[in-house]
Order: sequence, then structure tokens, then C-alpha cells
Amino acid sequence: MNNNKNLFYILLPLIFAVCVVFGIYLGALLSKNNSEKTLIFPNSIKFNTANKINEILNFIDDTYVDSVDNKKLTENSIAAILAELDPHSYYIPAQDFNGMNDPLEGNFEGIGVEFRIVEDTVMVISAIANGPSEKLGIEAGDRIIKVDTTNIAGIGITNEDVIKHLKGPKGTKVNVTILRRGIKKKLKFSIVRDEIPIFSIDAPYMINESTGYIRITRFAKTTYEEFFKATKKLKEEGMDNLIIDLRSNGGGVLSAATDIADELLVKNKMIVYTEGRARRKKEVYSTKKGILQNINVSVLINENSASASEILAGAIQDNDRGNIIGRRSFGKGLVQEQIMWPDGSALRLTVARYYTPTGRCIQKPYQAGDLESYNMESYNRYVSGELLSSDSIHFPDSLKYYTPDGRIVYGGGGIMPDIFVPLDTNGNTPYFYEMRYRGIIQSFTLNYVDGNREKLKKEYQDALYFKKHFIVNDDLFNSLIKYAEENELTRNLNEIKTSKDLITMNLKAFISRDLWGNFGYYVIINENDKTIQTAVSSFNQ
Repeated sequence: MNNNKNLFYILLPLIFAVCVVFGIYLGALLSKNNSEKTLIFPNSIKFNTANKINEILNFIDDTYVDSVDNKKLTENSIAAILAELDPHSYYIPAQDFNGMNDPLEGNFEGIGVEFRIVEDTVMVISAIANGPSEKLGIEAGDRIIKVDTTNIAGIGITNEDVIKHLKGPKGTKVNVTILRRGIKKKLKFSIVRDEIPIFSIDAPYMINESTGYIRITRFAKTTYEEFFKATKKLKEEGMDNLIIDLRSNGGGVLSAATDIADELLVKNKMIVYTEGRARRKKEVYSTKKGILQNINVSVLINENSASASEILAGAIQDNDRGNIIGRRSFGKGLVQEQIMWPDGSALRLTVARYYTPTGRCIQKPYQAGDLESYNMESYNRYVSGELLSSDSIHFPDSLKYYTPDGRIVYGGGGIMPDIFVPLDTNGNTPYFYEMRYRGIIQSFTLNYVDGNREKLKKEYQDALYFKKHFIVNDDLFNSLIKYAEENELTRNLNEIKTSKDLITMNLKAFISRDLWGNFGYYVIINENDKTIQTAVSSFNQ
């Protein structure tokens, strides 16, 4: 008995030590589990991958250490998912939808003015024809200083802020206060907002006695109707040849491009076909005797012509209908479908590829999720020298196709022009680029026209007369250079001398635009455009 008792007293310290060690270990283990808690998805809930994103977002909302913006988190998640698919599937938040969709619809609702912020004041560049502002007598050069009871002059207002004040639903009223040169009293207008057209056809006019010119800036729901009216007028003026300028046209509504192609082609010619994993092959053919099928056609493209522009150019090229002139187009051969959500947001998802009549898919290569490399491809064309010489462009034979007349065309990366015209770098200098990039010429001409509008309008009856008779003299040119210097563009005499002709032409063109709109600009700027000159010459060959 005593021996057992002695043994207990001998082992007691050891037992105590073991208990202390075990207690320390258990405490550490519990502490670790509390700081890095792991939850297992309950077996009672049926799990599938489709629910995973919702479960994660709900879990974050329930347990994250700080409060989160659930809407922002959800929308960022959607954008990230779409970015992993292709470069042209994307999500549009509700607050951005109208701004992105209005150009495709061909209209917006507002007061109908084109404006620019000059010296921290909103200046009207032009009142849109037949819009509510023009009907009330608002003029180019007017300064909008107040909207309803809100002062908007001298407060650092942005373009976005102005749009928020002036745009609004059709039928709603907005009061504006205006300052007009030569009138001391402030003018007050009560404007009822209306539907305002966004035109996609710029400067339809006759370049010479037989050649018409039309610039299409985008493909909207109203583009075909605009095109039809413009070409009808040009035909009445004697048009036998037509130049369609699609340079830097990023695309838009597919049906607008196919409807225009329909007017250029004889009956039963394929225009385009689309096909996707979940979309059956859909072919589009010309349907009737087009009103322009006997007109000679040249289509101008460049590295920024994309999507619907490439569909129209591809239809003309693959049917041997006319010449494609310029530089290789962007290479967007993916078709998006728009899905609207109840909150006003939208999803534009790629559902098919489109193919030109010979079977070409002109989509340029892309790596899913790598948007930066995709966008850099355009810059790489410049670095590689492609914009200056077509010799640097090489396609494999597997992408070679033949038109009905036996011409070779290629897929896999844009539309290759039939006649290559390099980027015109003559007279370009860093000084000129900076002047254009910073909008110095535009700002200078705006002020110049604002101070001389009545005199110029009286002396030059229209844009064509202005083009022939207006001369940029040394005083006006030097005033621009001085204005540039006052706006922190360092004077560089050598570069100014090199770029003088370019600066002079742009100065004259922007003055003309401020007086007669885009038509006034293009009738001057096109005069020295080598791609347009090449197109005109091609009709004579």
C-alpha cells in the first residue's frame, strides 16, 4: 500500500507537466481554429457550379469583416466573367446604358445643341436643325450660364455634368439663361425637350462632276435611311461614281450595313452569313435591284474600321463589286446579342461569328482574358511598319480565298484593301501632333469664329465658296502660334516650318466647320487626302 502511495507521489509531477503541455497545445489549437475558421458547404443543400458565384457573394455579404457595396461587387464580377470570354462581350451598367446605346438608336432626348466648354463656360457650337433649341432661336456662339436655378458658368463644370443638366425625357421642360455677344441683357429660354437625331452620315457632296462622296461615321438604326436619301440626292446631281468612306467607323447595327450593301448589289448575291455554337447559320442575300447597282463604287477603310464596316467592305470585295482602298481593317468578326435586365443594365454577349461571301472569318486572333494584348495589336501594326507598307503583312495559305473573278482575298485578321494607301506622314511633327491632340486649333478657331461670325457669313455665302476664296494669311497663322504658346505649347520654329501647310489646312477646315458644320470641314480636309485622291483616280482606270 505504501509502495503504491510513494509511486503516486513520484509520478504526480510528471502527470501535472503532461497536463500543462496538453493544455497549452489545446489552447493554441483552439486559437488557430478561431482565427482561420473553415466552413464546409452543408450536405443538406444541393450544390452546383452555377450557384457558386451567388453563394460566394451571399457569404461575403453575411460575414465579411467590413460592409461592402453589393451592387458594385456584383457588377464587377459580371464584367470579370465576360472579360474571360472574348474582347467584345461586355456588361453595361444601367447608368451608362443610354450613353452607349443612343448612337446605335440614332437619336437621344434633350434640347438639341452641340456644345463645347470654353473658358469654363458652356458655348453652343450649333443648334441641331429642327431641334427644340433651334426652333426657339438659340444660336451658335450663345453661352449657357444657368440651367433652371443652377449656375453652370465659372464652376469647373465638365461635359458629363452639362449632359446631365440638358438631357432628359421627351416632353420635359428645362429653363436656360444665355449670354449672347452684342446683347447686354441675359436671354431666357424655356425649352421642351424632344427626340434629337444623331446623324451617322457626314458630308455627302460631289467631289467633282461625276464622283460623289459619303462618310459613314457609325452604323445606327437610321443609317440606311440617311444613306438612301443622300445617294438619291447625289444621283440627281449627276453621280456616276461613289466613294464610301468607312475610315475609323467602329461598326454598330449589322442590318444597316447589309441594307446598304443590298442597294449596291444585283439580286441574289450573298452579303454575309453568321453562325455560332447555339445559333444556326443565317445567310443574308441581296433582295432586289439596288438603286446603286450601276454606280461605280470605292470603299475606304483603315486600321480602325471594324465590325459592320468590315461586313460592308467584305460584301463589296467578295462580290467583285468595287475597290477597297486604304489600309487593313481592324478585324472584328464576332456578333453580339444584347440582353436587357430589369434594372436598366444590359449584357452584350458574343453569340456568333460572321463570314464574308467567300467564307472568310476576318476576326483577328485573341487570347481569352488578355484584352491588353488584343488592343495592343493595333499599335504593333504601327511599330511593325504595316501602316507605311503592305509588305509587312503575311497570311498563311490556309486563310486564302478566291472571289468569283479569281482575286485572292485573306481571312484571319481584317479586310486587306485592293489598293493600299500608306499613312500620310508628310509634314507631321511632334509640334503639330501636340497642337491637334490638345485641341488648340479647335479652341482657337472657336474663339476666332465667335468674334467674326457675322462678318464671315456675310463675306462667304457657303462652305464651297469659303473653300475657294478664304486665305489663311500670316496674321491669322501667327495668332494661332501665339495662342498655342499662351497655352503652354513651346514654340519650335523648325517644326512649325515643316508643318505649316498642315497647320494652315487644319486651321481653315476648323473655321469652316464652326461656320457650316462637318460638311464645311470635310470639303476642305478631303482636298489633300491621298486615299480619296486614289479613289478618284481608280474610277478613271
